[in-house]
Amino acid sequence: MSIDSLVFEQTERGPDDELKLQFEAISRFDADEKKVIKALLEGMILKHEAKRIAHFSG
Repeated sequence: MSIDSLVFEQTERGPDDELKLQFEAISRFDADEKKVIKALLEGMILKHEAKRIAHFSG
């Protein structure tokens, strides 16, 4: 049993309904395409977190 399963309910993890179809489509991409998508997502997440931190700091 993972810690995630103890801490989060099943509906709290994973993409919301709005993104499920996109992630299902991405699951069929080849490895190189998945690397590009992963890099884009990581960049957007970092940008979001930086903006959130700046908001709380200022």
